Amino acid sequence: MLVGYARVSTDDQNLDLQTDALQQAGCERIFSDEMSGAKTERPGLNEALAFMREGDTLVVWRLDRLGRSLKDLVQRVEQLRERGVGFRSLHEHIDTTSSVGKFQFHVFSALAEFERELIRERTLAGLQAARARGRLGGRKRSMTPEKVKMAARLMVDPAISVEEICRTLGVSRTTLYRYVSPEGTVRIT
Repeated sequence: MLVGYARVSTDDQNLDLQTDALQQAGCERIFSDEMSGAKTERPGLNEALAFMREGDTLVVWRLDRLGRSLKDLVQRVEQLRERGVGFRSLHEHIDTTSSVGKFQFHVFSALAEFERELIRERTLAGLQAARARGRLGGRKRSMTPEKVKMAARLMVDPAISVEEICRTLGVSRTTLYRYVSPEGTVRIT
């Protein structure tokens, strides 16, 4: 069975073009969403996926109607394949139920993996270059060495509550305990 999925991003857009194309392609059932593709939870898509059985084929008008990114698209099609469900994109002429379509999709998958590796390599090179210049990544510490020493002295004074210490230093209880134990022992300087 051919099962169609259509999606538009805004209320201003219309599903008619997609649903007409899906009906013309022979889809017996069509599910749809009117929301951004960036949303991970799409009720219409979830309904379509729950409806489909082994041997069915999910049909979309264009690839970008199914996946938020190439990586997301590859993962979704792989999940379909694992369930024995095919995938077709009308605009790009991809049909994973045929050997040519499977090949095309494997090429897309390889390109997506290559792109991820390039991004990873560039990120690591950038971090290494920043470290070589003495710059460290991450969030700035909320407790300076002076604040840590003060917190340690205040923690051993039973007349001062933890809430007062936190208020005085401008930190949360969790942050305080990350740097100083309840007994006043310094953990991080």
